[in-house]
Amino acid sequence: MELRHEFTVPVPVEEAWRTLLDIERVAPCLPGTTVQEFDGEKVTGTVKVKVGPVTLTYRGTAVFEERDEAAHRMVLKANGKEVRGQGTARATVTAGLTASEAGTAVSVRTDFAVTGRPAQIGRGVMAEVGDRLVGRFADCLSERLAGAPGAETADAGKGAAAGAGTAATGPAVPGGGEPPAPAAGVAEPGVPAVPEARAEAGPTEAAEPIDLLRTAGLPVTRRIVPLALAAGAAAAAVAVAVRRRRR
Repeated sequence: MELRHEFTVPVPVEEAWRTLLDIERVAPCLPGTTVQEFDGEKVTGTVKVKVGPVTLTYRGTAVFEERDEAAHRMVLKANGKEVRGQGTARATVTAGLTASEAGTAVSVRTDFAVTGRPAQIGRGVMAEVGDRLVGRFADCLSERLAGAPGAETADAGKGAAAGAGTAATGPAVPGGGEPPAPAAGVAEPGVPAVPEARAEAGPTEAAEPIDLLRTAGLPVTRRIVPLALAAGAAAAAVAVAVRRRRR
């Protein structure tokens, strides 16, 4: 099955290109996805999918088959298998970036195939789910890219304020009070240096599963209701025919 999507992010092409190649940065924008390892070439992780009351977990890898920096074109090939089942999923994602008035236009073509429960909901619903998931990804990515400069400015402002406070306070004047404490990581004369403690990163939280039916939402209801009405009408017609024959 092939899906095509286009969206725009509010940054220049070069910045958008670097961001899309930064898997760990964009992973939180991928619904249901948890990146476990990325060595610069291969991504290892899981994708959780919910179909009705059943939650499926696919574990697999994705590899960059092409990264053309001059043309701003990339090809990513992914393969996965159900952790507790026989279902499989594979996809080839081709993305191209071009400059636009609003920033960068991103064109994505996805060729994918799935087996197991997700394949039973139909191609039309899968296409609608794909549209919504790409829309969420584009919104999340745009928010991160648009917010990054502001965050950096805020951090810089905090640093400047801290620096101004230090400058205003100034060093202690001899005879005017206690000498300042030594900076962290700097040993006093005759005392061995003690390395500054570093906070260890905690485990990455698992992503919430992609609820296929809820994500599709109204389009699924529009399909199910007519089918249910048709089935009910057919059953009623059969019942009427049987009664007439009995008479």
